Formats: sequence, C-alpha cells, structure tokens
Amino acid sequence: MESLSSQCISRSITKLTGFTIFLAFFLSGSLFTSIEAYDALDPNGNITIKWDVINWTPDGYVAVVTMYNFQQYRHIQTPGWTLGWTWAKKEVIWSMVGAQTTEQGDCSKFKGNIPHCCKKDPTVVDLLPGTPYNQQIANCCRGGVLNSWAQDPATAVSSFQVSVGQAGTTNKTVKLPRNFTLKAPGPGYTCGPAKIVKPTKFQTADKRRTTQALMTWNVTCTYSQFLSQKTPTCCVSLSSFYNDTIVPCPTCSCGCQNNITQPGSCVEADSPYLASAISASSSKTSNTPLVQCTNHMCPVRIHWHVKVNYKDYWRVKVTITNFNYRMNYTQWNLVVQHPNFDNLTQSFSFNYKGLTPYDGLNDTAMLWGVKFYNDFLNQAGPFGNVQSELLFQKDRSKFTFEKGWAFPRRVYFNGDNCVMPSPDAYPWLPNASSRLISSLSYPIITLLAALAFLLASA
Repeated sequence: MESLSSQCISRSITKLTGFTIFLAFFLSGSLFTSIEAYDALDPNGNITIKWDVINWTPDGYVAVVTMYNFQQYRHIQTPGWTLGWTWAKKEVIWSMVGAQTTEQGDCSKFKGNIPHCCKKDPTVVDLLPGTPYNQQIANCCRGGVLNSWAQDPATAVSSFQVSVGQAGTTNKTVKLPRNFTLKAPGPGYTCGPAKIVKPTKFQTADKRRTTQALMTWNVTCTYSQFLSQKTPTCCVSLSSFYNDTIVPCPTCSCGCQNNITQPGSCVEADSPYLASAISASSSKTSNTPLVQCTNHMCPVRIHWHVKVNYKDYWRVKVTITNFNYRMNYTQWNLVVQHPNFDNLTQSFSFNYKGLTPYDGLNDTAMLWGVKFYNDFLNQAGPFGNVQSELLFQKDRSKFTFEKGWAFPRRVYFNGDNCVMPSPDAYPWLPNASSRLISSLSYPIITLLAALAFLLASA
C-alpha cells in the first residue's frame, strides 16, 4: 500500500515538474524581451562595412572603408559612430583621410616618418564638418552622423581612406582585421567576422570608365535594443474624443529610478535648481538621460489622440514630447504600426513613407519632421515637442472604434521599441459593457486549471 502511494506521489511530482518546465518556457516567451538582433519591422536592416583595397604600396596597401546604413529607420546621431577592430599582424596606420584614430599609440620604434596610429586595436571616429578640403573624401566629415536608409539614403553612407603598413603585404598574404566593433556612440551593435567578397566596381564621374578594387571584404553589424540600454527609452500614451479617460504611459515604463533611489537621475520641471542641474549635466560626456521627473521616467513620450470622426474619414493627432534635458533629437523619426495605414490620406506636418517589410502587408508607416520646420526635437522644456495630424480614409469592411482598434499596435522612436499601455486600459466606447481580462490573468488561470487536473489524476 505504501509502495502504491509512493508511486502516485512520484507520478504527480513528475507531472508537476514537467508542467513547471513548460510554464517557465511559456512565461519566458510571454514576459521577457528577446535579446536577438532581429527587428520584425525591418528584417533586413543592418550596417554593412565595406573595406576596399584600392592600391598596393611597398609595405602595405591603401583602402577605402565605407559604412552603409541599410536600416530603414534607425540612424546614428551626434556624437556619432565609433569604429574599432584588431589587426591580425603588426600593421600600422601610416595616414588617414576623412577620419582619425582617437589614440596614436606607442610609435617609439619608428624613426623619421611617424605613423598616424600604432595601436593593435585602433578606434576610428569621423571628422567634423568644416574639415579642410584636402583632408576629406566623399561621404566623410559629418561628425559621425549617419542617417537612416528610408529617411535620406544620400547621407546614410560614411567613408574614410586609410593607408596601412605591414612589410611584404600582398593579396596573398594580407590578413583581415578581426573583432570589429561599432558604437553609436554607445553599445547595441554586434559585428560579424570580415568576409572576402567580390571586388567592388567604381564608376568615374563621367560614367565612361569602370575600375574595381584589388580586394574587398565585408563586415555586417546588427542592432539589439536589449544590448543598447537596460531600460526602454520611450513610451506611448492614448486618448480619444469618445472617452474622457487619458491613458498614461505605464508607471516605471523606463525604470523606477528617482531622486531618492538614484540622485541626479531626474529633475522636477518647477525646481528652482533646474537651470543649475541642466548646466551641470551639459558638461558631462555620459549618454545617461537627465529626465523630467514623471511616473514613467522616459526620455520621450508619444501621445496618440483619436481626434475626430467623419463620415468617410477619421483623424488622429500625434504628439512627441522630449523629457530629456541632455538631448536634442535631430533627424528624429517615428515608426507606427496600424492596419489603416494602407489608407492614409494626408500627414499634415510630418513626412510619411510606407514601410512594407513583407509583401502584401502595408500597415507600417515611418514619419519624420519637415526640414527646417520640425525635424529638430528640442530638449525638455516648453519647446520640447513636435506634433502633426493624420487623416485616414475609412475602409468599411474593417473600420471600428471598438476594442481599441483605433490605437497603434507598435510604436518606435528613433528605432527603439516604445512601451505601450496594457490593452485592457485603452479608452473604450461609452456603450462598451465589458473589459478584457488582464493579460497576466491567463497564465494564472492556466496554472490553476493544470494543477487541479494533476491533483485529480493523481
């Protein structure tokens, strides 16, 4: 009898253990953010670094290094990109055009001509605008700013020329650099190994002659928001004309730090020490935001307001507010996913481009400011916001104000995914009689049901 009871208990424990493992996987997929460098709205987005050897020299080679930002909406803003690598042998950089290394390193063994850099692992930065013409090449000298491909492909490319020295280097003995790193300016990008590819072809300005590189290799770098920062950088709030409720950003959307737990992390808008706090923060090189103290503690908030309902159209007002006292956002952009973007009629003061990451699916829009009008989002303060209105044509087969349909599914600011309110908190129509069960209640109900089943079967 005791043996039978022991077997029943053993079977129950085995079932519970198996269910616990299943539940752990279920919850991990539901509640935690993936760390993979993959973006469903930009599945092919990456920064490709192309290294073209254009000339062999008695002790090495001359190469043109070009960075292509193939990301549709993620760009690199001030203070710009930083590129690094590790030499495979004992290479040195004799000279550079269009960029420079941050350190020279130990060049004491050289007599006469001193190299530009002797470090085993050089770090390269772009030159600033206004650099003398004889130190420039095409697509250089923008201070490391690299625009997104959809927003402005002409400025989504950055180049520099480097003269590399290593005695006896030829196309058969050259060794590819290793351990490429790209910062923008902080972490977030992961670069793969350099790979030899088909040599690049170049066309002269008159388009009458084509030359090609002597040797070419590529490096591909992909972005992960999880690696870039520990907490989100933006959040979304919602409101509508048919409901007085204003749904705020979720509490602690971008972390729960405050002046008590982390002094200096935020400042009250009406604080008498506001000016001195901003002045002190402006001298810091840290990219850590100094934000206005709010419940959400996010540097940026996007507010989506369903404004007007017409017979054949409906109108939305979008407002972007900057709560960061340390950052002015230049060339900002917003990506919004909503099923009615296939019938967007007009964007009144934002530029618009439809993104179609998958064939036949046109539900994602990229919005950005009009040049010299609102493409500059000022730091936190009375002028730290930009806004526009969107006019949508109704598709009677799917249009509705019920169950939160009028609100976006996903919002990105400058390529980072913003925290959305819980769906059961969305403004509902006045005649809505019920609310959705909170999303977190489903795992609890599933757990209780499974436990009841296991205990009954034991």
